[in-house]
Amino acid sequence: MSQHTEYQPGEFQWSFLLPKYWGIWIGIVCLMILAILPWAIQYRLAQLLGNLAFNSMKSRRVTTLRNLEVCFPEWSEAEVHENARQVFVDQMLGVFETLNAWYCPQWFKGRTQVEGLEHIQQAQADGRGVLLLGTHSTLLDAGGYVCAQYFDPDVVYRPQNNPLLDMLIYRCRATIYGHQIDHDDMRGLIRHLKNGRAIWYSPDQDFGLKQGVMAPFFGVPAATVTAHRRLLKMTKAAAIPLYFYRTGELSNPQYKVLIEPELLDFPSADEVADATRTNFIIEQQLRIAPTQYMWFHRRFKSRPEGYDSIY
Repeated sequence: MSQHTEYQPGEFQWSFLLPKYWGIWIGIVCLMILAILPWAIQYRLAQLLGNLAFNSMKSRRVTTLRNLEVCFPEWSEAEVHENARQVFVDQMLGVFETLNAWYCPQWFKGRTQVEGLEHIQQAQADGRGVLLLGTHSTLLDAGGYVCAQYFDPDVVYRPQNNPLLDMLIYRCRATIYGHQIDHDDMRGLIRHLKNGRAIWYSPDQDFGLKQGVMAPFFGVPAATVTAHRRLLKMTKAAAIPLYFYRTGELSNPQYKVLIEPELLDFPSADEVADATRTNFIIEQQLRIAPTQYMWFHRRFKSRPEGYDSIY
């Protein structure tokens, strides 16, 4: 009698050779071909595909437009529309940049810089783990790769529903991150923090009030997760804001990692005050490169009682 063994992330299964997966294999080959194209072609393709996505993905477009209207009331209607379109272009650029990070990492040579690395180094020298408070950037794993040129990051991830895609992405990310920690694996997350690891964690999405509290984000009440407060209390890790973004002309981009000083007196006894503080930090980061954020997520889907729906 054969004994069932639990699937391990990144593990190949013979079932991946079945016909139902052939389309994905063909798609992966196409992506690898795209990864070896010159950047001059890649960024023009990204512009074409980004504009196509903006025009065809109505629900995502409407969400993006509404998020930008709410968060940047100083922008005119034309500015909101143009920046919303650029969000989709930046997302497609991020796909190509991620492919480069996975398959052609030498492309980034001479294009990266870091500011504030000493904040991570000091915390780890003191024997503490580091929880890097970041955002859902359109740079995707390209940002992780740039970070990995200066320190050894781990990442919290959500497994893909398709097991073949999950295996392929996990293996590609293994070349960038020291460890990949399932978002449901709290024990693993705690263990790595206690072992002094630096872990990229993004507390910037709306998971409802069962996992958070209402706190202002760009001046608008938003459901804000509080799980990182518990992690920091249990592990005594340092909370250090992290932001990475693309700079310069698209024809010759540069990539910068901004590491801010450790948050002192964090977490405090007030979870709403901590959530407000976290949101303000993320807001200040996003103002550096507003369109390099996944604004097509419904950041304000949870609304306080008596407030109208934003979407």
